[in-house]
Amino acid sequence: MKRIAVVEDEIFMREELLDLLHKAGYQADGISDFEDVAGQVLGLSPDLALLDLNLPGASGFQVCRELKQKSAVPVLVLTSRDQLRDELHALDLGADEYLTKPCRKERLLARVANVLKRYEGRQNLMEGPGFLLDRQTYTLYIHGNSAILPKNQGKILEVFLTHGEEAVPKEELYMAIWGTMEYIDENALQVNLTRLKKTMANLNMRLQVVPVRGVGYRLVPEPGQG
Repeated sequence: MKRIAVVEDEIFMREELLDLLHKAGYQADGISDFEDVAGQVLGLSPDLALLDLNLPGASGFQVCRELKQKSAVPVLVLTSRDQLRDELHALDLGADEYLTKPCRKERLLARVANVLKRYEGRQNLMEGPGFLLDRQTYTLYIHGNSAILPKNQGKILEVFLTHGEEAVPKEELYMAIWGTMEYIDENALQVNLTRLKKTMANLNMRLQVVPVRGVGYRLVPEPGQG
């Protein structure tokens, strides 16, 4: 059974959507606490996020950006905002569909089914800027080509994608690569980071790993690529 996270702050609308999805055969979970919405959605590991834009606290745009930075979960925006600029902005942030309220139930269910169908078999994929990473095989899909990364490089890239452009502590990288923080020489981490940098350059990924003093490292676009 496919699982759908419903992010809607209007109680009656949320309940109506949950009921509609349940009757259509989906497992639907509503978000009712609007602190760290993206974190809550990711905690559910849904097959789809149904997202309103007008939310208390962080806007739906911010939530969409964070979801797409940290996962490959598809996002269907359902909102009363019918301005073209809002739709284009949401799509630019990675939203997969954009529907405006009021919306016929049949249309919504058809779009939900369509997005889910497009994402079948992609549960293990993580999205980066212009590429996809299969977190099981560490196959990288970019520029219409694919390349299998060495396991350590794949693990490092997976951790960076999980954090978006936030700093990743060195200890987290140690755990990802070696499963321990004991007896690890930081030079060994540097060797693995250097290899990943070379791979990214060879694949024209236009990303760079930059140190964050006292913390660890960040994966960010090259200057001019933001």
